[in-house]
Amino acid sequence: MTTTHVEKTAQALVADGKGILAVDETVATLTRCFDALRIESTAESRRAYRELFFTTPGISALISGVVLHDETIRQRNARGIPLADLLAQQGIIPGIKVDHGVAPLVRSPREYVTEGLDGLSRRLEQYRELGARFAKWRGVITVTDVLPTAMCTRANAEAMARCAGICQAHGLVPIVQPEVLMEGSHTIDRCEAVTGEVLHAVFDALHDHRVCLEGMLLHPNMVLPGLASVRPASLNEIVSATVRCLRRHVPPAVPGIVFLSGGQNRLAATTQLSAINQQPGPKPWKLSFCYARALQDEALRAWQGCNEHDAEAQRAFHHRAKCLSAAVLGGYTPALEREAAVA
Repeated sequence: MTTTHVEKTAQALVADGKGILAVDETVATLTRCFDALRIESTAESRRAYRELFFTTPGISALISGVVLHDETIRQRNARGIPLADLLAQQGIIPGIKVDHGVAPLVRSPREYVTEGLDGLSRRLEQYRELGARFAKWRGVITVTDVLPTAMCTRANAEAMARCAGICQAHGLVPIVQPEVLMEGSHTIDRCEAVTGEVLHAVFDALHDHRVCLEGMLLHPNMVLPGLASVRPASLNEIVSATVRCLRRHVPPAVPGIVFLSGGQNRLAATTQLSAINQQPGPKPWKLSFCYARALQDEALRAWQGCNEHDAEAQRAFHHRAKCLSAAVLGGYTPALEREAAVA
């Protein structure tokens, strides 16, 4: 597979006004979401829930790609069509989560390193046969006054870079997700410093592993204070710190940055993305989204596990995707939220 191929796929994933839907929650994570609404979690109910997103009318104009879970990429709809093919038929690019989650870092029990490199090449061969054209790997970074340690930063950067190199060798676009967690009492200044250190380490490792930057996407956190911080940050502070940090540490060869919502509610995730795109000054990458809960929550509450509610859930999903599409173009306004009430 040529480098040009992954470059074209990466560019397609950050097409103007489009972003990525992540429905790659593990069975345990999605089951907890279902339990909160008293929805039975079975392979069939999880398929029905995820399929309603894929069959939302007009969604291909707003969503460029979908990150799937291992269970989902192997499932078919009622007519026997693989769900990955269902997406591809609409011009939506199927992707796959390939990491195996996090484990405590040896000698630093409050920190984590992501597992899943063993057997990754073999799994990617299979995922490509199943229709995947990009793959996501998540590394998590805990923040305190003394964390992360250099050991944790290096270990996660190395794992992300190794995964990215293997993905490109199999013709898949790597989505590299160095996530500085929101949990904690740290200030926005501390988050900016740590995010910068992590990004610096990640791109050093990507260079060492000869990853083609033009054929990858970065999936970082926005720069935010910790959830327990006593010093909240204004929208302007968040936008300025985020853009400043990216300018300092992300090479312009990277075609796109797709933010994670990182536990923020849908309105904050939408408002901040739009404000980031409105920020003046050079931004050499497309700035878009790869959201899970911020895209799904309204639809899940509308669905409630009942197929009779599919249309209502799809309207809620389409509305949020439309708002985020406007945010990618820097044109989101609160007035767009009122459209949901009259749709």
